[in-house]
Amino acid sequence: MLYSSAQAWRDAPQKRVLIFAMSGLGKTHVSEMLAEQGSWFHYTVDYRIGTRYMSEHIIDNLKREAMKNSFLREMFMQDLIHFGVNVHDHDLRPVAAYLGKPGNPDKGGLPIAEYQRRQDQFRTAEIAALEDTAPFIARAQSIYGYDNFICDTGGSICEWVDPSDANDPLLSALAKDCLMVWIKGSDSHTDELVQRFDKEPKPMSYQPEFLARVWAEYLSDNNMQEGDVDPDTFIRWTYAQALAHRQPRYENMAANFGITVQASDWETIKSEAAFVDVIADALAAQTP
Repeated sequence: MLYSSAQAWRDAPQKRVLIFAMSGLGKTHVSEMLAEQGSWFHYTVDYRIGTRYMSEHIIDNLKREAMKNSFLREMFMQDLIHFGVNVHDHDLRPVAAYLGKPGNPDKGGLPIAEYQRRQDQFRTAEIAALEDTAPFIARAQSIYGYDNFICDTGGSICEWVDPSDANDPLLSALAKDCLMVWIKGSDSHTDELVQRFDKEPKPMSYQPEFLARVWAEYLSDNNMQEGDVDPDTFIRWTYAQALAHRQPRYENMAANFGITVQASDWETIKSEAAFVDVIADALAAQTP
């Protein structure tokens, strides 16, 4: 690991951390708190995806929709209007809206083939954004003078790697530049995430093999064809399975490449000093 002990972490003049967990466990909240205190650069992978790697796909889709409307088509063809995407750290709805949900088109669903195509675009985008971590560490220091760096990843980081492989290329590269920290939620956290998602189901990204399996299983169990699927019902059904699917992957990532912090400890972080303490305690517990 980048820091061999709790003391090495405390003494390091440059602290670099990458945090991973399911969405909703406070990754962005703590990252923004550190940035607001002025000594940390906050690199958000989801924001990078939306503004750099997915924006063209989203804008092209807006153009396709505009071309279906005669008035907008004429305006667009005469170069009288243009399309943009407003992505913010706390509001990634343009990306989520583009990813969509599979199922009945009358209920806003996408054909499964198109849904899988967009999922693959997101996979490529997230990997590219994760690979930008090292360049952003350098930029944060050389341009803005930040010695401390926190990478705030999306919940799907575990989908595109082999966490059980200690030589996984992407994870090895990330671990070389950052201390990898898993925020481990309890069963009660999982229940809360499921309840929150059930109230407001949102598009997600999934490992291709996992998506193919749950899609086929859902159609078979419900004796449905693709066009019969209610998009929100499907992703609600899938979400709890996705949590169970990701948990051992996160655990292997932490075992092979980093450390684990309990979500209950993470929730106590209210200052930079508390953040340093929580990471130091986790390092002390997991290093000889």
